Amino acid sequence: MTDTRSIPRLPARDSTLALLADPYRFIGRQAAALSSDVFEAGIFLQPALCLTGTEAASLFYDDTRFIRHNAAPEPLVATLFGRGGVQALDDAAHRHRKALFLDVLRPERQLRLVELVRREWQAALHDWTLSPPFPLYAALQPILTRAVCQWAGVPLADDDVPARSRQLVRLFDSAASGPVRHVLARRARHQTEAWLTRLIEAARRGHTRLSVDTAAHAVSTHVDMEGRPLPVGVAAVELLNVLRPVVAVSVYMTFVAHALHAHREWRQRLGSEPDPRAAMAFVQEVRRHYPFFPAVAARVRTDFAWQGMSFRAGQRALFDLYGTNHDARAWPGPDTFSPERWLDGTIDPRAFVPQGGGDVALQHRCPGEDTAGRLMRLALDILLQSLRYEVPSSQRLAPDLSRLPAVPRDGFVIERVRRIA
Repeated sequence: MTDTRSIPRLPARDSTLALLADPYRFIGRQAAALSSDVFEAGIFLQPALCLTGTEAASLFYDDTRFIRHNAAPEPLVATLFGRGGVQALDDAAHRHRKALFLDVLRPERQLRLVELVRREWQAALHDWTLSPPFPLYAALQPILTRAVCQWAGVPLADDDVPARSRQLVRLFDSAASGPVRHVLARRARHQTEAWLTRLIEAARRGHTRLSVDTAAHAVSTHVDMEGRPLPVGVAAVELLNVLRPVVAVSVYMTFVAHALHAHREWRQRLGSEPDPRAAMAFVQEVRRHYPFFPAVAARVRTDFAWQGMSFRAGQRALFDLYGTNHDARAWPGPDTFSPERWLDGTIDPRAFVPQGGGDVALQHRCPGEDTAGRLMRLALDILLQSLRYEVPSSQRLAPDLSRLPAVPRDGFVIERVRRIA
């Protein structure tokens, strides 16, 4: 019989407040202090396994060891994810539902979305040139909302853009930002699901015609493995799983601007002449270096032992995305912004998990990862080639790692915008 040892456990009875105070670095710092890539902590008054690092990534995305059903904490289900969506499915049901998203996000469809975002952004530049100083993070969100709704086939009147954009943003920006904003996120979940439920019901009754080659049509007509249409509420959740992540790319697009400001040599290099390979290296390093989502959840599927430690069926597990992207064992100089690493080195794909790990078609890696990269490339192109702007020094530029998502405290304020193309 193989000898096993206990998984290290934090002494505190519950570490929820410590996790929420430092959500991106909590797991990595505690793991380093314990000299273990796995430890146990009380989270939301329940025991949870915390995992970090490349080897732990391989373990966490082994579907024979972990499942996603009933894994995410209720506050996130009620705000960020919704109930019945693809994130909580496993095995054949998950692969079947994931195929819907992979079809919606085919490369040619991604290119159409990018072009719509480009058009909306170019249309907004006139107002930007007349505006007093404003946060880029907030300014990008209505642009992305307009574009993704048009692309997805979701009707959205001009007068409704501010409210719908605000609701979509609250799903990811307010879910873990204190009790008041969390309540706003729950309300936004109710409002947006009701909005899309009405659309899907009208389409199924023949009262509204959805364009065939759109996400709204694909979701409303999708059938499960038994050939039944998705319950209308679940279909609304899945359509939100198309809209919300695109608007959330405003986080990454803001960090593209932040990186250009902080690393002037790369602004000069990328702005002097087109270099697609260097531009992609820059975008990938933004995704590795900057915070996006701190961790993802699963549950242990069955009892097993790993590296001499015993895992018990049913245990909740949190895998550390940010810490794995900053693990010195996989990333030399992990806290240094260095796009050169993508040009000069061999990257271990298990160590690069900004939007999850594993195989995108078969496991729970985000199907919108390529879309996020394309939109970041668009942001890079527009910020370098289509406008000039100044960044006031009297603002808090450092990303706030105590909030989710960890954008710059003042949203990366820009001013004196000039259009050049």
